[in-house]
Amino acid sequence: MTPGITYDWRHGMSYAIIGFGEIGQTLAKTFARKGIEVGVATTRDPQSFASVAAAIGRGITPKTLAEAVKADVIFLAVRFHQHTDVAKALPNWQGKIIVDVTNAYGVPDEELGGQPSARVVEQAFTGGKLVKGFNHLVGSILAQDPAVHGGKRVVFLTSDDDAAASEIGALAEKLGFAPINLGGLSEGGLLVQAHGNVWGRLIFKDLVKFD
Repeated sequence: MTPGITYDWRHGMSYAIIGFGEIGQTLAKTFARKGIEVGVATTRDPQSFASVAAAIGRGITPKTLAEAVKADVIFLAVRFHQHTDVAKALPNWQGKIIVDVTNAYGVPDEELGGQPSARVVEQAFTGGKLVKGFNHLVGSILAQDPAVHGGKRVVFLTSDDDAAASEIGALAEKLGFAPINLGGLSEGGLLVQAHGNVWGRLIFKDLVKFD
C-alpha cells in the first residue's frame, strides 16, 4: 500500500479516467486532492503523458486503454463522438459503471435518434451501468477545491440505475462534493444534457450546498 494513497477496500472499487485532456486532467486532480488512486488513459502510449500525470500527484497512474478498462468505475472524459471508440475496448461492460462526462453540444437531434445523449452513450457500453455526472461544470471550476465557504460544491448525477447512482454519489462525497441525484436520464437528467445547440438548464450552474 502506497503512503498517502487511499484504496477503497470496503467496496473493492477501482477507478479509471479515459481521456486526459482538460477535463480528464481536472478529474485526476480531484482524485489526487483526496489521495484516491485512479488510472488515466488515452489511445496513446502511456509514456507520452506520464510526466503530466506525475505532476498532478501520487496515485495518478498512466495506463493503456486495455489496462484502464479493467477498472470497476470508468470516467468517460472524451469528446462525445469518441465514446464509440472507447466502447469497442471491451465486448461487454457487465459489472462496470460508466460515468459519462461528455457533452453533446452541437450534435444534431437526428444523430441522437431523438434520445438523450447519455442514453446513446449507455447503449454503446453493452452491459454497463451508466451514470451521467461531473459534466455540468467547466474545467476551471471543477478544478477548484469543492469546499466553499463552509459548504460543498454541487455535482449533479443522473442514472436509470439507482445502485450505480448511489455508488457514484458516495464517491463524489469522498472527493469532497455534494452530489444531487436528478433521477432518470430522460427525466431530471435532461437538465444536464445538451441537445442540438441548446445547453441543459443546469449546465454551467455553479452551486454550493450547505448542511
